[in-house]
Amino acid sequence: MSTLNLTLLTDLYEMTMMQGYFKSNNQETVVFDAFYRSNPCGGGYAICAGLDQIIDYIKNLHFSEEDLSYLRSLGIFDEDFLSYLGNFSFSGDIYAIPEGSIIFPREPLIKVIAPIMEAQLIETAILNILNHQSLIATKAARVCYAAKGDSVMEFGLRRAQGPDSGIYGARAAIIGGCKGTSNVLAGQLFDVPVLGTHAHSWIMSFADEYTAFRKYADLYPSACTLLVDTYDTLKSGVPNAIRVFTEMKEAGIPLTNYGIRMDSGDLAYLSKKVRRMLDEAGFSDAIISASNDLDEYLIQSLKFQGAMITSWGVGTNLITSKDNPAFGGVYKLAAIQAADGSFLPKIKLSENTEKVTNPGNKAVYRIYDNDTGKIRADYICLVGETFDTEKDLILFDPNEPWKKTRLAGGSYHMRKLLIPVFQNGKCVYTSPSVMEIQAFCTREKETIWDETKRFVNPAKIYVDLSDKLYQTKQQLLNDMSQI
Repeated sequence: MSTLNLTLLTDLYEMTMMQGYFKSNNQETVVFDAFYRSNPCGGGYAICAGLDQIIDYIKNLHFSEEDLSYLRSLGIFDEDFLSYLGNFSFSGDIYAIPEGSIIFPREPLIKVIAPIMEAQLIETAILNILNHQSLIATKAARVCYAAKGDSVMEFGLRRAQGPDSGIYGARAAIIGGCKGTSNVLAGQLFDVPVLGTHAHSWIMSFADEYTAFRKYADLYPSACTLLVDTYDTLKSGVPNAIRVFTEMKEAGIPLTNYGIRMDSGDLAYLSKKVRRMLDEAGFSDAIISASNDLDEYLIQSLKFQGAMITSWGVGTNLITSKDNPAFGGVYKLAAIQAADGSFLPKIKLSENTEKVTNPGNKAVYRIYDNDTGKIRADYICLVGETFDTEKDLILFDPNEPWKKTRLAGGSYHMRKLLIPVFQNGKCVYTSPSVMEIQAFCTREKETIWDETKRFVNPAKIYVDLSDKLYQTKQQLLNDMSQI
């Protein structure tokens, strides 16, 4: 898929609000934050993904003649506004947390500083891209954690909700930790490993199972993983696979990257039997791969049962994040620039506490423990605030501020998370390759505690507010309560 003009990938109300701003001559510069409110799958963290496609989207943002003709046909946009759109381009600033980063609820993942018409237009596409890819990257990280270092292959293309979901979902899954994907187009577009074996139909198309295995081994001797459950795994499939491996060995063909795959049955029981059969035949290094509606919970259970599986193919439950199919990211106005260049904080109220926004032009810091290198907390503050890590830092829960933690000076260090991506409409950031992002993500996952990675009741890493931001928020809440 070549780069598409996604300018009209937006909700209609973004366009009608744009015309409203245009008609009222509202050219205020504003700050919008993209963030999410709760971790997917009940987990303790998420993985950020999708920035590279967002960059492409912003770079190619323009209204073509076809776009303008379509908007004109709707009968709700005036010619002066359509003329403005004909010369439209993004002129603002965008800051973002890099792809592959560990992220937590309520902290800005993307911050847009731009004229309000521009910032409003890009809301929908940013959320569409960020929500989907972050969701799949997070799911992949969970699956890979359950696999405990075993190889995990993403192969959900046929079950994905359309080509884009399959392609960019595969990219996100690689970022989250998958070794490769079955998706050949994703392999081409993103230069990531493509992996696969053969289907049951390959076996069924030959006169017998042995002949099918033999032919496949002749074609792919250095990548010979044989699907053994077409007829009977233990009585037919594995014996025929062993026969082929033996013939390859006797013919002097190096046995590298070889083994069997199972796609049905009691995988824990069968894998133990298969391992014994392969070992007794002299093929102790043969891979045992498994598929069949796997997810992180089933893989964890199979591991607990002592399954002898060393490679996992995960499809539907990964590419759709079946148990949690939406990420829930939102995009909220946080500040409006005043005539003197300062930013006036804005807040959205709600009867639901978790929907009350954090106001202002903000920065996000990650606080690490010096002894362990693990994350102690994330810290949202107002732009311009500075901190001395040699001094004590008091963290408090912004929803229950009496709960406090004191970090002793010299025991921690801080890293700014939001980095500049666009400045004055020009891209100033170069995305790493997908495999480089995966390596970064692997290092990121090492900074969260094991207790945070568990699937049931994970330990929470808090996102705290600086005292200055907290006081700003409280003042706005007090002011609003008097209206």
